[in-house]
Amino acid sequence: MAKPEDDLSDPVVRNYNNDEEEEEGEQNDDIEDEGEEEEEEEDKDLESQKAKLRNRFQNFFSRIQHESVPIRVHDVVIKGNTKTKDYLIEAVTASLKDASTIQELFAASSEVNFRLQALEIFDSVKITLDSGPPELPGTANVIVDVVETRSPLLGEIGVFNKGEASSSSLEGTLKYKNIFGYGDLWDGALAYDCDRKAEVSAGVFLPRFKGLVTPVTARLFLQSQDCLKFSSFKERSLGLSLGLFSTRNHDFVYNLAWRTLTDPSRMASSSVRRQLGHGLLSSLKYTFKIDRRNSPLRPTHGFAFVSTTQIGGLAPDSRSLRFLRQELDLRCAIPLGFYRSALNLGISAGVVFPWGSGFSSMPSPLPERFFLGGNLSPVCTLGGPTSLWGFRTRGLGPTEPRRQFQSNPANENTDSGRDHLGGDLAVAVFADFSFDFPSKWLSAKGIHGHFFASAGNVEKLTENAYRNFYLRKFTESFRSSVGVGVVIPTNLFRMELNYCYILKKFGEDCGKSGFRVSFASPS
Repeated sequence: MAKPEDDLSDPVVRNYNNDEEEEEGEQNDDIEDEGEEEEEEEDKDLESQKAKLRNRFQNFFSRIQHESVPIRVHDVVIKGNTKTKDYLIEAVTASLKDASTIQELFAASSEVNFRLQALEIFDSVKITLDSGPPELPGTANVIVDVVETRSPLLGEIGVFNKGEASSSSLEGTLKYKNIFGYGDLWDGALAYDCDRKAEVSAGVFLPRFKGLVTPVTARLFLQSQDCLKFSSFKERSLGLSLGLFSTRNHDFVYNLAWRTLTDPSRMASSSVRRQLGHGLLSSLKYTFKIDRRNSPLRPTHGFAFVSTTQIGGLAPDSRSLRFLRQELDLRCAIPLGFYRSALNLGISAGVVFPWGSGFSSMPSPLPERFFLGGNLSPVCTLGGPTSLWGFRTRGLGPTEPRRQFQSNPANENTDSGRDHLGGDLAVAVFADFSFDFPSKWLSAKGIHGHFFASAGNVEKLTENAYRNFYLRKFTESFRSSVGVGVVIPTNLFRMELNYCYILKKFGEDCGKSGFRVSFASPS
């Protein structure tokens, strides 16, 4: 009988437990239903909030596209700088507080981002616009988050142009960034060009110095140039260059250098021999520049203008080189509308003259004179008259016979050639028609062709030579050349493979028809 009792008791217990489970299940179902309803309501609220926020953003962006939205910058917060001084970033970002509309704030933020990146001391710059304090409606906070460079040491190598040079130079630079946290860039450089000119230099760049609004640069340099092949002298200069004022359009530089001219060959002409020895260069140089071209290497539209004024002799020393030098350069690029073709036109002129007591009978300093020719492309050489297709370095202008030397006991003399002396007045003009090739591959690589024509002349004005100067005679003695070529851009330089045909030259000019290679800097 025990067994049936057990059988009767077990189901009761189980039935009782099942009833409780059923009641608990019903309660749980009710709770779950309530939870699902609450989640559905929360989802609906969230979707409603997202829709409202989306509508607000759409209305906001629609508004700023069609009307000015007034706003005031409450604060500029700078983050991420551990080494760079706050005042440096604050000086760059000061323009943000001048914005009075959302549109102006966007434009100012973009400009500030560019200027901070240009300091070359940050790996990244992020500018975020946030709303101001709730109690100050119509205000915004600007958050500038910078990441300082992890590798302050940087090495560079490239091919560059200088306005006063007649060729491009190969330069290697080693930079160290932000040593003291002032945005300072310290560098050492080595440069060498095809005209046998070498330079060793070291300098520092300070974007802000003692509250000045423009950068300050200082550079020590040692230059050496071998001109024995063309003008029978070697030049060596040791000096200092100070960039006093520099903006996008203006540049003001002071140069102080001790210059030495020597003639190791002892064959220099009398004009060169009179200038051998030591001289002190103390000069101020002002450059005004406007460049609205779309590219400095291959302009297809826009114009450019450069004016450079230099005055030397700002030192109370008898060996100080006293001269005035003025250069002008005007360029214009006209698009033609097919095969990305364009017509580039350019005219440049320069004049140098000594000043002081008896200046009219004095010669101008030999290194400051104008020499036309070289391996630079006139299209890319902006700054003054230096280049002329088809003519070699210092390849035209006034010349003078070199000293004759005794070659045998019979006193028979041999002419040792001529020295190119440069000129006090120089004018150069050019026209260049560039075009893409039909090949898509060549166009994608930037390889294109061009037809060109150039003309120029150099004349002496000093030592009373201006009395015999006639404009008609000057223009009739222009040297000229035409040609065709292929332009190949690379990461380091732009190279031109040209065939030049000399239209006009004179007996002592160094220029001939044939294939020539020209270079230009990509920056």
